[in-house]
Amino acid sequence: MKLNCTPMSMIRKNVFLIKLVSAILITGLAFHFFIFHFSDLSPVFASVTGKFEARLLPPKVFVPENEDLIPQDIEIEKCDLFAGKWIPDTSGPIYTNSSCGTLIDGHQNCVTNGRPDLDFLYWKWKPHDCLLPRFDPQRFLNLMRNKSWAFIGDSISRNHVESLLCMLYTVEEPVEVYHDKEYRSKRWRFPLHNLTISNIWSPFLVQAAIFEDMNGVSTASVQLHVDKLDDTWTDLMPSLDYAIISTGKWYLKSAVYHENAKPVGCHNCPEKLRLEELGFDYAYNASLRNVMDFLAAAETNREATVFFRTSTPDHFQNGEWHNGGTCKQTEPVSDDEEIEMKNVHKILRDVEIGQFERAVREKGQDRGGNLKLLDFTGMLLTRPDGHPGAYRQFRPFDKDKNAKVQNDCLHWCLPGPIDYLNDVILETIVNG
Repeated sequence: MKLNCTPMSMIRKNVFLIKLVSAILITGLAFHFFIFHFSDLSPVFASVTGKFEARLLPPKVFVPENEDLIPQDIEIEKCDLFAGKWIPDTSGPIYTNSSCGTLIDGHQNCVTNGRPDLDFLYWKWKPHDCLLPRFDPQRFLNLMRNKSWAFIGDSISRNHVESLLCMLYTVEEPVEVYHDKEYRSKRWRFPLHNLTISNIWSPFLVQAAIFEDMNGVSTASVQLHVDKLDDTWTDLMPSLDYAIISTGKWYLKSAVYHENAKPVGCHNCPEKLRLEELGFDYAYNASLRNVMDFLAAAETNREATVFFRTSTPDHFQNGEWHNGGTCKQTEPVSDDEEIEMKNVHKILRDVEIGQFERAVREKGQDRGGNLKLLDFTGMLLTRPDGHPGAYRQFRPFDKDKNAKVQNDCLHWCLPGPIDYLNDVILETIVNG
């Protein structure tokens, strides 16, 4: 019998080859897993402890391959940026709750305040008839070199300007150069681009005596002069290149209306005054008529581009701001759901659209051509998930999981849905 013996050196060589091939296969599989799953990590959000943590995206939603494409039968020149829907977006916001210093108002810093769900961050606005490029902060800053902007209105205007500042902060840090005594009006400058952005507090846009503290508690009815514009913002207009002007919800407050320096009626009239109950829509129509006429006049906006933004809807359920209203939704309204616009929002928007169209029609295209409408009401109506809700306060349920806290279903989390207004605005500026 002859034994078939393999030399020891050959055995060792074979073992080495087997190990080498196995190592290559394992490395390849690991690389494949890393490449295809790395995109499942979200931007890094700062936790309330100050540490940074990467969070997994919410459960994947199936999106058809052509979801973000333009239908073949659509004429692009007829694009309506305000008609569309919210679709899943795995990239998330371009900034985080901690990436823009102290710019975000504490009541809108939902992630820092402990909001447990982050699904609301992973949706983007998709117009039906065209592509909407993602907001490019560098492009915006380049276009706005040596320009001056102002956001004029109430606390939603402040909410909006903070959104834009946070997006631009990813390229250049803004420097605060002015604030009023109550910190309600502010101005920032981007030194490298010589761009200034102001937030001007003028909740009615017309002159008003307001008897209310910083927490919104009133001690008397507002005295509203519907025929006199607030010079806090009108005096600023000649120095601006761009302005976004808005109002709305403040007109729902109890108020006495004045015209020609005399009281003519009221809303929620105090009995002792014996004035006619005219309703808030009377004052809103009268005030916006004067606002729109001023904005559409050639001498007002000969150089500036002026946007009037429609009022944004709230999503209070089972009550309102001061009587237990909440908003617990965690995702946008889907295509097969119906959402009813509150009657008060319909009235506000109808007045806004009506007065805008009247002013442009009466002044003519040549004179009112620089006055543009930003109709964001419908776009934000379908985002009941985008409000701070209970998380307008810092970690409200840490001490008591059943604590009763005031909800904010009017303002918007930052980052959040209001960021996408800036996508639309930049596209409007670039392509008209």
